[in-house]
Amino acid sequence: MTAMSVLPVPAGGQYRQPIITAAIELTAKSGWSAVTMARLADLVGVSRQTVYNEIGSKTALAEAMISHELRRFLAVVSTAFDRHPDDLVEAIYDAVRAVLELADDNILLRAIASATHGTDNEFLPLLTTRAGTLLTEAKAVLRGRVRGYAPPLDDGQLTVVMDLVVRTVLSHVMQPSGTPAETADGLAWVATRVLGTAPSASMRTRS
Repeated sequence: MTAMSVLPVPAGGQYRQPIITAAIELTAKSGWSAVTMARLADLVGVSRQTVYNEIGSKTALAEAMISHELRRFLAVVSTAFDRHPDDLVEAIYDAVRAVLELADDNILLRAIASATHGTDNEFLPLLTTRAGTLLTEAKAVLRGRVRGYAPPLDDGQLTVVMDLVVRTVLSHVMQPSGTPAETADGLAWVATRVLGTAPSASMRTRS
């Protein structure tokens, strides 16, 4: 089974990634309104013009930050599927758990959560604008990986299932109702019912 790659990393110079990382950390610490090209230049140790050359506008910076985090999440999903090439249910369990564990210590997500509670409301509209694209990208990667297991679903049914999984995971990222392992077990159980497969041995042991 051929693995589907995650989103490609945008081209850029040697300072692009350090600038994005600094912006994420500064947003988490002080809020999006505190992020300026001058402050990022000081943090990274480059000129302000270099920041503009590497990133462009502040809106472009926000999109770069969001894309950076999405690539991190899709990378752990791909790794989880690679670990279970012959067991789709276990791959789903592993992927969901990995995503939720990564989200639990994600500084940008914490900053976004703070924005929704009124501490900084400038970044959230930028995220909302990208939400549809983010969901589409995440579902496309997951659908491609799941299709490689030849599940007994047509394309329309598979799209519905992937939409359910992605939206459920996102809801637990922002408002967990259990541990990552518990949520992953629940979604893996749903997968066994939808796919008409028996629970894996490790899933039966966990339950």
